[in-house]
Amino acid sequence: MLRQRVITAIVLLLILTATLWVDAAWPFLALLGLACGCAAWEWLRLTLPESGRGALAVAGGVVVCLICFAFTFAWVGPESTFGRGGIVQVIQLLVVGAALVWLLAVVPAVVKGDAQAPAANTPWSIFAFVALLAAWFSLAAMFLQFPLWFVLSLLITVWISDIAAYFVGRAVGKRKLAPRVSPGKTVAGAVAGVGGAMLWFAISGLFWADSFAAGLIQYWGVIGTLIIGGLLGAISIVGDLFESLLKRRAGIKDSSQLLPGHGGVFDRIDAILPVSVWAHTALMAGALWGAV
Repeated sequence: MLRQRVITAIVLLLILTATLWVDAAWPFLALLGLACGCAAWEWLRLTLPESGRGALAVAGGVVVCLICFAFTFAWVGPESTFGRGGIVQVIQLLVVGAALVWLLAVVPAVVKGDAQAPAANTPWSIFAFVALLAAWFSLAAMFLQFPLWFVLSLLITVWISDIAAYFVGRAVGKRKLAPRVSPGKTVAGAVAGVGGAMLWFAISGLFWADSFAAGLIQYWGVIGTLIIGGLLGAISIVGDLFESLLKRRAGIKDSSQLLPGHGGVFDRIDAILPVSVWAHTALMAGALWGAV
């Protein structure tokens, strides 16, 4: 199992590195769109009714993937429409709407932790499209507007938070964070995850001018940026717990077996989904605040 996980991780890292360093934006955006499409298929397999679930989940995944591909080629083509037209406002509303759903609907669901509820859930099925497309739009927009390091530093925030939570939780964690949803997560681990995100924001924001945190400092100042970093660390945990809740209701361990040794794509990006939209919302709010 460990060998399989390592091999898969290396292959994924090589693919991601190739798309990021090639002298074009479309490979990364297309890869991101493919990931969102796969995650949509996996998500819908957890929340759609059993009758017709397979075909509808595939269709949903294809729709998400095609929308991402369509915007990829519209935004990076010879006559790019990126940042122009009424679609900009629609996308901004979608991103902010997704961020609010994560906060006002997903957080209460995770806190309640009703793992015995029926797996089939129409609102969560609809939210799959909103959450995944909003995440794609957020990451794509940041990737096209800012240097490569900007997006990478944001993704690193999620990874650092997850790693800190895992190791501290295993070392000293005793009190369970959400025992009915994910028995392995602890309060100590969650605190470490939030602290790790804040520490990374402090380091990257003060010492790397092109980082996401440095961009936030221009709008929110150092203290405000550290607070946002902590909030992003917290919302990343919510994303992880939310997927765990959906899987527990469906009675499965992994969202799929698309990534040998790692489970599914949804398993790998669950924390990135809320973080990306809240990160983009913080940027938009900062820019709006600065323009007032």
